[in-house]
Amino acid sequence: MKICVLYDSVTGNTKMLADVIEKKYMGTLTDDPADADVVFLGSWTDKGSFSEKMKEQAEKIHGKKVFIFGTCGFGGSEEYYGKLFERAAGLLDESDEIIGHYYCQGKMPMSVKERYVAMLREHPEDKRMQVSLQNFEEALTHPDQKDLERLSEILDELKLA
Repeated sequence: MKICVLYDSVTGNTKMLADVIEKKYMGTLTDDPADADVVFLGSWTDKGSFSEKMKEQAEKIHGKKVFIFGTCGFGGSEEYYGKLFERAAGLLDESDEIIGHYYCQGKMPMSVKERYVAMLREHPEDKRMQVSLQNFEEALTHPDQKDLERLSEILDELKLA
């Protein structure tokens, strides 16, 4: 079984997940998705979806087993992770078979915090922005060991190797 891991990572969060996958399937990896039996597609979340780079990659995959993974700044909501997965899955060709998915929270760039703080200075009563700032702080430790272990458990359940 040949495995290809394709991902886009801006802050290193999605790379951490890709590293878990690559370690799990060491010895079966290929750089060419055309040669792979299974393609792992991962992305950071850009406006609620895959990055543009990964959207392009997803559209090129045909007739493969696919596992979708990613990270997002907003965490703690399986419902939100489900929406992200559905959007990513919608990029794939109907000939692809989705065999699983995994999303978790990831830290965001400091520029995001700076934007939140500036907005709160202008509108200190903005509850939504207060929640966003609190979420930013919680995201700083993610993906954490628990997130990585959960991904590893999901990979074990796939029984690919």
